Amino acid sequence: MSLYTAETRRLAKRRFVKLLVIGTLAILAAVAAGMYFTNQKVGPAQIAEARAAADRDFQEQTRQAAAEKQRCEAAAGTPEAANYPPDCSQLSPPTRDNFEPQWYLPPSFDFRQDFGPMVTTLAALLALMAFVVGASFVGAEWNSGGMMNLLLWRPQRLKVLNTKLLAVLVGLTVLTTVTAAAWTGAFTVIARQRGSLDSMTAGTWRSFGLMELRALALVLVAGAVGFGLASIGRHTAMALGVAIAVVVLFQFGLGTVLSLAKVKFFEAYLIPFWVQAWMDKSVRLENTDACNFSATGGCQPDVLTLTWPMAGALLSAVFLAVVAAAMWTMRARDIT
Repeated sequence: MSLYTAETRRLAKRRFVKLLVIGTLAILAAVAAGMYFTNQKVGPAQIAEARAAADRDFQEQTRQAAAEKQRCEAAAGTPEAANYPPDCSQLSPPTRDNFEPQWYLPPSFDFRQDFGPMVTTLAALLALMAFVVGASFVGAEWNSGGMMNLLLWRPQRLKVLNTKLLAVLVGLTVLTTVTAAAWTGAFTVIARQRGSLDSMTAGTWRSFGLMELRALALVLVAGAVGFGLASIGRHTAMALGVAIAVVVLFQFGLGTVLSLAKVKFFEAYLIPFWVQAWMDKSVRLENTDACNFSATGGCQPDVLTLTWPMAGALLSAVFLAVVAAAMWTMRARDIT
């Protein structure tokens, strides 16, 4: 049996991995079910009901405005006048434009507008799962002594570690690809039955396909980083500890400090904005403390746009740095 086959089987048979995958898929299924039951298809009946609801609210608000104006006029010269403006004519009734029928329509899943955030949700959950799977797979080997036993009959450190990493990345690729296909199919059904697919074009489908490829890349980077950190620390807790430290110190702590210090574009130092730029292709950051005056546009804030190539370069750098550090420590340190 080849080393890669053995590592693939070991990954697939780990109980923790199975439970984590099942739990993640259950959460995704719950999200899809929630979207199905909270949306409905909009037809002539729903449009007519929305118009009727808008008319009812308009008439009710008009009656309340007229009654409030009468109370204002009746309160003139009494202590109650302090509760009203000096000129009761300022209490004007609402206009019909304040009650648009579309505001009363039930939620409906428009695939073109709403599927993008669902892909981001998929990527976030799978990336979190991938990080823990990668960390626990190699961390458990170090903690249990399995790595030392394996190296007794395969005394090729880098080959062993590379094969383990390859097994993790291939497994995550297969799982993410299958899950993304099922995710797309599920929301296609939701859009057909509880929304609309009318605005979808070939270019839009292609755009969502590329977005799911970026989700796959994010999942693989998360898995590799978890694997690399656990290998460097030779324990799963090393990777989880670093993740907690990054979230607590660098996200909440650093974000708060930079915000209070009024650092320009402080969001650019926070990981979620780079992940959003990677998934959505760009993120626009504004510095509202600055004013770029123009005769036509008035006062405009400074703008910084984070693009997906910039985010991709950052993801690549993190991937290479962590994996290279894991390989170096594997080769340089004693196996004990």
